[in-house]
Amino acid sequence: MVKVGILFAAGTNCDEETIFAFQKAGAEVFRLPINYLKLKKDILMNYQILCIPGGFTYGDYIAAGKILANELFLRLKDALFSFLEKGGMILGICNGFQVLVKAGLLPAFHSYFEKPTVTLDWNDSLLFECRWVYLKTHNSPCIFTKDLPPIITLPVAHAEGKFVPKGEGVLRKLAENNQIVFTYANEKGEEVGYPYNPNGSIGNVAGICDPKGRIFGLMPHPERFVIQEQFPWQKDNFFPYGFFIFRNAVEYAKRFLSD
Repeated sequence: MVKVGILFAAGTNCDEETIFAFQKAGAEVFRLPINYLKLKKDILMNYQILCIPGGFTYGDYIAAGKILANELFLRLKDALFSFLEKGGMILGICNGFQVLVKAGLLPAFHSYFEKPTVTLDWNDSLLFECRWVYLKTHNSPCIFTKDLPPIITLPVAHAEGKFVPKGEGVLRKLAENNQIVFTYANEKGEEVGYPYNPNGSIGNVAGICDPKGRIFGLMPHPERFVIQEQFPWQKDNFFPYGFFIFRNAVEYAKRFLSD
């Protein structure tokens, strides 16, 4: 059975929803406290998928996700390298996305834990933006988003979600590598500004993956749309798009990574 580890630190608060989502997708799911993982680094090799869920780890002091990112880099770098080399997958949602970019695990142009070239900064509105948004699905190697429709909807809930690349060259390279997975859009799939782009992200970027498509970070919350009842307007043509993200990961792991 596919095993998923949900990384947990002080301030993580979306772990229960994420556990439910992966369980619904057919995985065996375990909560992994960061302090335990630092003591038992080899246990990471027991899992096929690692997920860093949403929340406010360590109160988002310094910057959102920065302290947990430092822990990954300073204490778990070798263990994560080994995990990824054996084909492991990583999903970072909201705060987890912030962790991945600040640890240098995304966009990972050349290697994992490279010097960060993108960040997630304060929303242009300086508000905590919490609502449903439309997303345009791009052609990418991302395993998690295989066969998703061109336009989907998911909720966002963040104050520091503005995607900022370190220069136009970084954004251009992401596009050339097909590493941009989601962009904010309107219901027609047009990439427009606020409020459709809830944070002012450069290039309307809402989610990116590594070149192999096995590490995926996004600001919207797929775990909050895994059953139809979570959608507030109950339209017949709106499916629980978030569920497919978790199912894709579990099905891939079943096929290629399970013992």
